[in-house]
Amino acid sequence: MVNIPQHQNRQPGHETEMIPEPQSFMENYKAAGKLEGKVALVTGGDSGIGRAVCIAFAKEGADVAFIYLEENEDAEITAEHIEQEGARCVKIRGDIGDKGFCEKSVASVIKEFGRLDILVNNAAEQHPEQDFEKITEEQLHRTFSTNIFGMMFMTQAALPHLKKGAAIINTASITAYQGHPKLVDYSATKGAVVTFTRSLADNLVSKKIRVNAVAPGPIWTPLIPSTFGALEVATFGTDTPMKRPGQPDEVAPSFVFLACDDSSYMTGQVLHPNGGTVVNG
Repeated sequence: MVNIPQHQNRQPGHETEMIPEPQSFMENYKAAGKLEGKVALVTGGDSGIGRAVCIAFAKEGADVAFIYLEENEDAEITAEHIEQEGARCVKIRGDIGDKGFCEKSVASVIKEFGRLDILVNNAAEQHPEQDFEKITEEQLHRTFSTNIFGMMFMTQAALPHLKKGAAIINTASITAYQGHPKLVDYSATKGAVVTFTRSLADNLVSKKIRVNAVAPGPIWTPLIPSTFGALEVATFGTDTPMKRPGQPDEVAPSFVFLACDDSSYMTGQVLHPNGGTVVNG
């Protein structure tokens, strides 16, 4: 894939405007019925990694609800692909930084499907700033509200409905391990996600609910052109050992693995689809 210099002037970004289009429809994925009869809720499911996860789950037999902020066109496309797999779909628009919204979202899922088996806390935002002193109080609150508070609110809302064998999967980032000079606050939230995953796994192990995370490296999603300038986008991902960014459909199988019984002996762990970069933990 050749990155085309581009920039979107709003967050979250829109997948429909990206050139080339991310590979998020799981077209070459071979399903095996690993999630038949399950119900999944995915935050940030309209595009990028979230979209690929939703479609992969549907291919594996799960019914899928997903949350998105405001990208109606992207959300419609994702829903269409979920339903094409024969799965039921519920799309929910709103801000996970609002605890009340999280509670209403889970209630909607239970009303529609009658159960919840898999929670994927994937939604996130990032705002680059080279000068740490210029990161505003508003930006700090916004980044933490979406990336970690929203994750906790959603998990609190879901837990009363999760039973033995349920799975919670959180999206971390390679920045949790390496940091990033222009994404200090974002990296801090992703470090919190890793620790939250490990702590919650210990907290819930007696209930037989597994909690794991995925820490992607540079993946070609709408977050990239909506975050960085055109020149940075053009070289995005070329500093990995594989010399390219990853695609959403190269990340989604990690979520499938952690959602199904194939990973029954794993909790508190993090998977690293990052193009070959070795990180600790």
